[in-house]
Amino acid sequence: MKLVVAVIIFSLLNIFSLVNSCPPSDRAALIAIKAALNEPYLGIFNSWTGNDCCHNWYGVSCDPEVHRVSDINLRGESEDPIFEKAHRTGYMTGTISPAICQLTWLSSLTIADWKDISGTIPACITSLRFLRILDLIGNKLSGELPGDIGRLSRLTVLNVADNQLTGRLPRSLTNLSSLMHLDLRNNLLRGTIPRNFGKLRMLSRALLSRNRLQGQIPNSISYIYRLSDLDLSLNQLSGTIPPSLGKMAVLATLNLDGNKISGTIPPTLVNSRVGTLNLSKNALEGNIPDAFGPRSYFTVLDLSYNQLRGSIPKSIVSATFIGHLDVSHNHLCGPIPAGAPFDHLEASSFVYNDCLCGKPLRAC
Repeated sequence: MKLVVAVIIFSLLNIFSLVNSCPPSDRAALIAIKAALNEPYLGIFNSWTGNDCCHNWYGVSCDPEVHRVSDINLRGESEDPIFEKAHRTGYMTGTISPAICQLTWLSSLTIADWKDISGTIPACITSLRFLRILDLIGNKLSGELPGDIGRLSRLTVLNVADNQLTGRLPRSLTNLSSLMHLDLRNNLLRGTIPRNFGKLRMLSRALLSRNRLQGQIPNSISYIYRLSDLDLSLNQLSGTIPPSLGKMAVLATLNLDGNKISGTIPPTLVNSRVGTLNLSKNALEGNIPDAFGPRSYFTVLDLSYNQLRGSIPKSIVSATFIGHLDVSHNHLCGPIPAGAPFDHLEASSFVYNDCLCGKPLRAC
């Protein structure tokens, strides 16, 4: 009788173990992903052994209800004890295998900051209907963003910064209605920003700097009422700055420096909620708007390297705070207003203008 009970218990334990372990198809996909990558220093894949990939496989997590792989979190820069013990950041070569697309319950995919992972983003990744986070920052990925990336209706984070991606921004990008964080910085992307970019109504950060984007800044961006951080710097954008950007409810950082933007500075921008405003190294003309007021609170206000003329507006002294101001390398003339914020600024903030005078420059 005791033997029968023991056999039953052993059988139940085996069944329980099978039910709570990952299916062979998920394990096979992970083994294929591992085979396409080479991590020579830390041994993070040493734990990818045995039949149960849901337990104790480094960086792999499973959904507790369906027992399918739901998260892959592999970061080359981490505070994990493996990295601290080795006293180094991660380094990995190889490619991201299309086998990733066999993990049909995948919700989060992070393979980030490994420096030398190359190849393309598998096009089939857009079939992962549960995917919420796609973070591939800090590798050497090339090729284009998948053209039908807009199929990922649950995606909240798209981070492919610091790679070597080429091609245009896919038109379907604006179908990502749940997207909150978009980071495409430091790639080789070209073409224009979609005119209907404002469809991304949930977006809070849009970081597209250091690419080769051309054309105008879409006015529709101002429709994104949650947007707090917009960085379009170091591209080849032209045209004028939409005045509607200065009317956005929560926009706090606006970096447009290093483009070919022309026209005048919208008065709405200097009396807005924007706290970091960098318009330097463009082709802006006209006067600095005389529209500063108590709402003007700038930690950074950089208007340097443009074609601005006239004087520094007197209303600037009514700004609540200006931490860093740079109007150098323009065609400004006349006296520098006295008092804050000018009493703490250095001469470098005003040099290379036509005829500015007063502290901290020469007397008028």
